[in-house]
This record gives sequence, structure tokens and C-alpha cells, in this order.
Amino acid sequence: MNRRVKTPAFLLAGCLVALLSVSANAAEIKIGGGGAAMSSVFTPVAAPFEKVTGIHLVVLQSTPKDGFVALLKGEVQAAAAAVPIESMIKGAEGDGQKVDPASLKIEEVATNRTVLIVHKDNPVTKLNKEQIKGIFTGKTTNWKEVGGKDMAIIVVWGKGTPGQNAQLAKVMLDGGTVTNEVLESGNYAKVRSDVAANAEAVGIDPFGMVDATVKAVETDPVMTSPIIVVTKGDPSPEVRKLIDYVKRDGAQYIKK
Repeated sequence: MNRRVKTPAFLLAGCLVALLSVSANAAEIKIGGGGAAMSSVFTPVAAPFEKVTGIHLVVLQSTPKDGFVALLKGEVQAAAAAVPIESMIKGAEGDGQKVDPASLKIEEVATNRTVLIVHKDNPVTKLNKEQIKGIFTGKTTNWKEVGGKDMAIIVVWGKGTPGQNAQLAKVMLDGGTVTNEVLESGNYAKVRSDVAANAEAVGIDPFGMVDATVKAVETDPVMTSPIIVVTKGDPSPEVRKLIDYVKRDGAQYIKK
């Protein structure tokens, strides 16, 4: 005769608590920073990194400065950006944060590529420095002047993307200023959506932000910058695993 053995309620409750405890204690990394680093590197590698290591990666996209401030406040374990550490420090100090550069550990993990983006139906595929300078300074106002359709150029300019704006000014505008006649936009995603919504538009974004709604235009020269990870002191064992993964096996997932 078979008898069913009932498990006491207190044992079931104990097992449930144990399972919840394991879940709550699962390793987690919070990384914050700019859209270039997040969209090109850490968002694409998050799922495969967790699958391989069991470490959950929380990607908090903001700006290089805000990600760095979050690191200083202990809100994240690492900050990442495609701008120099000096720029991040200057921004944080402008927010009233005290920074001890000697306490920081900085490691380059990948390369960001900043691209010009246009509407997906724009026939222009490549622009050189002279053409780009003309467009963004306002001297070139019609797409037909650079091999496109006969329509006015709308420059979309992100107010929330200071790093890439500075890069364009340095590399393409020789330190000059962008035209005053722009469609003011916001962060990386807003720049992309504004370009996608306007057939005449052109903007700049990390290559990692490019999707089917816009088209990346080849530039000469190419605009690149190192993507760095910053920690306070030596990286934790979990962050060390993340850095090593991005530089090795995870490189295949990076948008380049």
C-alpha cells in the first residue's frame, strides 16, 4: 500500500526562503555612463555576459558626467564613457563633487565610432571633412550640393550629447562652432528619432544607436574615441570579469 508523505509546512517555507535568498544574493553589477559606451558595448554584451558568468549586468544610460558622479556616490560599481577622464572629472567638479584622480582606475575596453546619421531614404552614402564642415557650419544648406536630393538640410543637434558634439567640432569643424540654424534635440535616442522623422535631417550618434529607422553615412576621416571603464580603486572581482569579458569573448557582440 502506497502512502503519500506530506512535507511539513515549515520545511516548504524554509525551502522557499532559501531559494529567495539565493536569488537575492545573486551577483549584480551596476554600470552607468554615456550612450556611446552603453549602446555600443554594455547593452549588447549584458545578456551573453550573464549567461556565461551568472552575473546580472544593470546598464544605466545617462551621460559620461552623470555616470561618473554616480560612481563617486557609490550608486554604481563602474562608470563607462567614450570621452577622456579629464572631461568626466571636470563635469563632476562642476556639480560640486570632490574628485581624487589618484583613487581612480581607468581601463580602455573598446573603441567607439561616431557617425553621421541621415534619414533612411537619403541617397547620400559618404561625406568628406570639407562637406561635413560646410553642412554643420551652415555654409552648405541643400543636399544637392553634396550629391543628394534637391532639399534643404536640417541639422539635428543634441543638447544632451556634449561628448560627441565636442568630437565633431574638433575633428570636422577644426574647433569651429555649429550653425545657429539647428533643430534642437536631446539625448542620443532623441537625435535618432528626430533624424528618422525628417527626410532632410542629419545628425551625429554613436554607431551603436543606428537602427533600421536611420542610415549611417561613411565619413572621411572616421571619428573614433576610446571607450573607458572607470572604478574607484581596483575593480571588484565581478567588474574585473566584466572588463575581461568585453575585451575578449564579448568583443564579438560589440557594435562597431
